[in-house]
Order: sequence, then structure tokens, then C-alpha cells
Amino acid sequence: MVRALVLRGALAGVVGGLLAYVFSLLFAEPVLQAAIDYEGGRDAAKAALEGATEAEAPELFSRAVQGNLGIGVGIVLFGLAVGCFFAVAYCTAYGRTGSIRPRQLTLLVALAGFLSLYLVPFLKYPANPPAIGNGDTISQRAGLYGVMVVASVVFAVLVVWLGQRLQARFGTWNAALLAGLAFVVLIGVVMALLPPLGQLTANVEVSGSLLTETPQPLLDAKGAIVFPGFDADLLYRFRLYSVGAQVILWGAIALVFAPLADRVFARHGSPAQSDMTAV
Repeated sequence: MVRALVLRGALAGVVGGLLAYVFSLLFAEPVLQAAIDYEGGRDAAKAALEGATEAEAPELFSRAVQGNLGIGVGIVLFGLAVGCFFAVAYCTAYGRTGSIRPRQLTLLVALAGFLSLYLVPFLKYPANPPAIGNGDTISQRAGLYGVMVVASVVFAVLVVWLGQRLQARFGTWNAALLAGLAFVVLIGVVMALLPPLGQLTANVEVSGSLLTETPQPLLDAKGAIVFPGFDADLLYRFRLYSVGAQVILWGAIALVFAPLADRVFARHGSPAQSDMTAV
């Protein structure tokens, strides 16, 4: 039973990945190209300002290959992994959520996964296009984002447990509100403790103490702008499309998985709680 559901979760993840790829190709790819063009122009202006000759690194794969095949394969594989994770989480939650029906549980697990794995960490460290980010802070950024993801998932599990404990005393609605408030407080504390990316040491040395790594205008020795800062509208669109791709991915997984899971239950019968929670 669990194996059948995980395989269907993987299939749903592939479908979600394909849909997210099409969306990204139509909307996010032009923004990515504009960001790459900005990065190239800024590097050239900086090299000219410093009197150096900019050497172009050889490309292992052309931009066309990266923007089409590379992104497509990456998003589909990511969707596959998310689909498998979703199915395991679904099997774990099944039988522990009271009278919630399987299709309703599908939507709730997808919503919880989207919020805890993506949206909440995104609020602290939102996605950035290639032109934004200091190469010297890659490991720090990855570590900080990982802390946010782990904290979000752990707190999500804790508030589910808390909501179940409070349900008998306060009722389902009030228990859910109190548990949600606890999550907001806990994750808010973590966000307040983690540093903004602009205040990492390597960034402070380059641009001073800022909140983000967004490139500021490039100035010459007299303080005149020789190259503009990164376009705020472009950054907004990139982040909006990033969220949109994730909404499509998680939404498609839920919508595809739900009827597939129903067929599994219809064929094998509704499993006992012990059969599903064994994972």
C-alpha cells in the first residue's frame, strides 16, 4: 500500500515538475536572461573602472541548453523528489488526523509542505536571480537557508502535535488558531535571530551594512554612477514567478495524487492506521 502511494506521489511530482517548468520557461526564463545580461554588463563596467581586462570563462553548456534542457531536467527531478516526500508525509499523516477524508488530507499535506518547505523560508531568504549574490557567501547562504527549512519543518510538526493536545480542551478551531499562533511566534524568533544576507561579513566589506545582497549602483572615484543598481521591478518579477512555480508544483501534486490515491484505496481497501503509520 505504502509503496503504491509513493509511486503515485512520484508520478504526481513529475507532472507537477513539468507544469512548473512550462510556467518557468514562459515567465521566469526571460527574467533570468535579463538578470544574466545585467551581470555581464556590470562585470564589464567594473573591469573597465578598475582598468582590467575582463576574461570570459568558457561555457561548458550554451545558454540555450541551460535555459531549456538544464532547467527542465532540474525542475522535473526536483518535482520527483518533492512528490516522493509528499507521499511519505501523506502516509505518515493518514490515520492520525481524525475524521479528515483522504482527499482533504491530500490538500492539507500539500499546503503544509508548500508553507514549511518553501514559503516560510522564502520570507526570510527569498529567491534571487543569478546577478544577485556574492560568490564568497554561497556556503553561508546555503547554511542559513537550510536552518530556516529545518526550523520551519520541525516547528510545523510540533504545532500539529500541540494542536492535537489542545483540541480536547479548546475545540478544533481554537486549537488550530493557538497552534498556528505558536508557529508564527517560534518561526518569528528564528527569523529575528538569523542575520540578513546583506550583513554577512563578506558583503559588509564590499557594500557596507545592508539588508540584502542586491547590487547597488557602481560608482567611480568621484562618486558618479557608472552602472545602475539591479532593477527592483526585475527582482520583484523573479520572486513572484518563483512563488508561482512552487504553487503550481505543489498544487499539481495534490490534484494529481488525490484521485490516484482514491484508486489505490478502492483497490486495496482503506488501510488500518498501523499499516500507514509504519513508515
